[in-house]
Amino acid sequence: MKKRILVYGHLNDSQLAQLNQDFEVIIFPDLTSIDDTAFRASLSGAHGLVGASLVITPELLDAAPHLETIATISVGYDNYPVEELTRRGILLCNTPDVLTETTADTGFLLIMAAARRAVELAELVKRGEWTRGIEPKYFGSDVHDKTLGMIGFGRIGAAVARRGALGFGMRILYSNASPKPELEAQLGAEHREMKTLLAEADIICVTVPLTTETEHLIDEQEFAQMKPSTIFVNIARGKVVNEAALIEALKMGQIQAAGLDVFEQEPLSPESPLLHMKNVIALPHIGSATHETRTAMAQRAVDNITLALRGEHPISLVNEEAWKPA
Repeated sequence: MKKRILVYGHLNDSQLAQLNQDFEVIIFPDLTSIDDTAFRASLSGAHGLVGASLVITPELLDAAPHLETIATISVGYDNYPVEELTRRGILLCNTPDVLTETTADTGFLLIMAAARRAVELAELVKRGEWTRGIEPKYFGSDVHDKTLGMIGFGRIGAAVARRGALGFGMRILYSNASPKPELEAQLGAEHREMKTLLAEADIICVTVPLTTETEHLIDEQEFAQMKPSTIFVNIARGKVVNEAALIEALKMGQIQAAGLDVFEQEPLSPESPLLHMKNVIALPHIGSATHETRTAMAQRAVDNITLALRGEHPISLVNEEAWKPA
């Protein structure tokens, strides 16, 4: 009897065909809740899950006694109870590497757009209000030759820094990561305590993963340490930043502008003050949202779960402790 996989993330026809060669595949293309009746009914015979965005709970795991592997179509895994999965011997696979460059592109897009007030001024043109040369009150800030502070210096943080250092001649500072001598040599990056980085950087970009230690890592105290001219960018997770403190810092002029791809609650509430601030660029969590990258992420998830359910080590395993070689 073939093992059963429940798919609730987008896979293309080729990827579904690959899974169907070896497994029974049940697709839930529009699944928005783990309480979906059909999904719940299928869990009892499921050996694998492929998808993203849904919060996986211990209670859901109780309904899936045969579950062996979850392949998330994401690099982040804060929606998953990793310790509980490990305790139950369930493998959790993710998709690092394949989205690094695309997410870094998004980060630098936000840096440029916020610094040069691109969205605000594009809307001015669309409203027909561009009737003469742009006045100083609409001027933005240069990006080249500025100091870029990276809070987090993993794959994505390093890729953002590489764009800044090699493409724009930026000085690179980094914190919340162990020293990276190789990147220091390549990019001239300098390791700093976060307090020092916050005070020195002209542009601050957050790329740390969300953990219990990093939740609200950037709070009222951190914004108070930044320059009034600071451009603040978050492409990590929304809960890494205290959104109320960010809003207050923008209102009070403690920082100049913000570029955000992630929020504490997603989708962002229509009532959020961020939507009405001219100095905020707000994107709908599009860090990896290109055709090429999402296809590559889905393929990594397919390859991960195929290997795992065959008893082979997956390419990208989060909880190595749960791996038990055959």
